[in-house]
Amino acid sequence: MRDAVYLFHPNSLNYVFGQDHPFDQRRITLTRDLLRTAGAFPTDGEIVPADRLDEALLHAVHIPEYVERVKALSEPVPDNGIVDEAQKYGLNSEDTPFFPGMHRSAEIIAAASVAAAKMVMDGDARHAVNLAGGLHHAMPQRGSGFCVYNDASIAISFIRKEYGAKVLYVDTDVHHGDGVEMSFYSDPGVYTYSIHETGKYLFPGTGLVEQRGEGEGFGCTVNLPMEPYTEDDSWLECFGSVLDDVLRKAQPDIIISQHGCDAHALDPLAHIHCSMKIYREMPKMLHKAAHAYCGGRWVALGGGGYDIWRVVPRAWSLLWMEMSEHPLLKELDSSPNLRLPQEWLERWNPQSPEPLPETWLDDTSLWAPMPRRAEIEMKNRQAAELAAMYLR
Repeated sequence: MRDAVYLFHPNSLNYVFGQDHPFDQRRITLTRDLLRTAGAFPTDGEIVPADRLDEALLHAVHIPEYVERVKALSEPVPDNGIVDEAQKYGLNSEDTPFFPGMHRSAEIIAAASVAAAKMVMDGDARHAVNLAGGLHHAMPQRGSGFCVYNDASIAISFIRKEYGAKVLYVDTDVHHGDGVEMSFYSDPGVYTYSIHETGKYLFPGTGLVEQRGEGEGFGCTVNLPMEPYTEDDSWLECFGSVLDDVLRKAQPDIIISQHGCDAHALDPLAHIHCSMKIYREMPKMLHKAAHAYCGGRWVALGGGGYDIWRVVPRAWSLLWMEMSEHPLLKELDSSPNLRLPQEWLERWNPQSPEPLPETWLDDTSLWAPMPRRAEIEMKNRQAAELAAMYLR
């Protein structure tokens, strides 16, 4: 059994909404190059998933009508009648506009997440990562929030059908994982746990602590909304305390985690003020949890992250290094100011609109003190206590 596998298909880089769209797949290329330059890329290479996904897996999450419209809108010149309907399916908005080849690239991303789940459930690998995945906003009948097909829901549905396993889905993106939550809102075999900036101020506007599931799945939905300008210590305290309670209640057979890295202070689309510290610590917590509860079974997916130069490559590299237990992490933990590879900095600095950070972690001592810190921490703690109370 391999300890960790890294899945990547070149066509996932074609999941591109437009030149000026914030969802920029160059972040995957930057991450792979950082891992290579740091000597942390998988020594046995990447696994390229299949080019096709069984349509039955798509239809288990998305209604056939929606899938057919995605296909039609993926043509180089879609029929005018189909274009007129695009808005109905969430595919003609500023956030999620249709584009040529959309179905193929979105299908391949979902295929990689299913392949990751299959490898872990079949015992071929303890851990698996698909950084192109984590498209957690797509709904059964429409696209939403840069997401066309919900690969996380498709992979979880596959696990439930093929293995009957209990799943814990953990979403660490700054935006609420609404699409995955909705897919399993009444399924007692799937716990969903999302930590995110409160929907009072941020898309998609959902994710209240009081949203707890329905029917047989009541109590299996866990939401932890954080206040704007939350910092590292408060985020990690709340995340960790509720994670412990979720794990005890869910008793999962596998953890599927989504690692959007847009809760960083530099991300342009949200208001959380965390540093790279949370992207070192959250994977560490999940890794420990997978071995404590699931025999190591852990699938990690990408997600949001819109400072593609200064944040995403470091965050996703730290995730893979934790998953693969790379020795560089021991050096990093003992030397917080450990520098990024000079070769990587020299290669990409000329292209970055801002100077690239020179260290793996951020020196937050240089950051301005955050006003209302005590109030923010108190409100976050109250949300965490309420979420934990609902689990007991």
